[in-house]
Amino acid sequence: MRDVAKAAGVSRMTVSRALRKDSPVSRETREHILKIVREMNYVPDQMAGSLTTKKSGFVATLLPSLNNLHFALTVQALTEELEEIGLQILLGHTGYSAAREEEILETMLRRRPEAIVLSYDGHTERTVQLMREAAVPVIEIWETPETPIEHTVGFSNFDAAKQMTERLIGKGYSRIAFLGEGQDDWTRGAARRNGFLSAMQASGLSAHRMIRFGTPPLTIENGSEAAGQLLHNYPDTDCVFCVSDIAAFGVQSRVLADGRRIPDDIAIAGFGNFEVSRFATPNISTVIVDPVRIGQETGMLLKRLFLSDEERAGKPQHIHVPAKVEFRQSC
Repeated sequence: MRDVAKAAGVSRMTVSRALRKDSPVSRETREHILKIVREMNYVPDQMAGSLTTKKSGFVATLLPSLNNLHFALTVQALTEELEEIGLQILLGHTGYSAAREEEILETMLRRRPEAIVLSYDGHTERTVQLMREAAVPVIEIWETPETPIEHTVGFSNFDAAKQMTERLIGKGYSRIAFLGEGQDDWTRGAARRNGFLSAMQASGLSAHRMIRFGTPPLTIENGSEAAGQLLHNYPDTDCVFCVSDIAAFGVQSRVLADGRRIPDDIAIAGFGNFEVSRFATPNISTVIVDPVRIGQETGMLLKRLFLSDEERAGKPQHIHVPAKVEFRQSC
């Protein structure tokens, strides 16, 4: 900043003021200073500036996966909303691990984020404590937890899976199997599994055709391998409801390879409305979710919280982004 001030023939305070978006410096002087800043490739030290402004300029965002298209779309939509108020995201990858989530959150809190956004897959007790004591807005997305930390944006994975199972039963399927993940305690996958169990039990049907395979998130290969186990253990199964479309595609591939017809011999259903379900042959019935809207709603909520003291002091907001069942050729 001293070098820029010297080159521009102004004080360091004038340079500091010119770098602010709400600069009180005259337009001519500011443009002159910014031109020199660009020529000198000067980048302001935001961490040093945050000591004075008490603002870091970023939102801590924790997600369980970085190769999931849904999370990528959510982050993109969230980023676009936050850019309108000069904020960026600092992204953390938890790998579906509650312990790793705690570790990453603690590290991010040292950088004084202005808000915390994280996909709900259960939290450790210390993570909950850290968020409650962070003194910044906290938004849990992709789920509506029974005991949210503060704000939520998403839908009930339990209800969505229950609705899909009820609709499958309504179509006449009764020997329905569920393919879920092992080690899925407290995750959204567990909520979907429990939604399936609830619907089956309420209809008086057996839910013993349960395969818990691999670790989150299931791959196409996992789905194919699990389908072999399922068909061997429960050959009379008339429908398979999978925790995700990715797993469902793997199941469908194995079923077709074994010479069974879909849906005549066995039906397939997934969750998520990924491209793989829409363009499979036959295309796969699924629960449609809206990752872009989840990101947009999260960003718009943060903008309201940052721009209005009344909103910030108000009650926690719970924004519902509905999920819906869509039947396709696989059922």
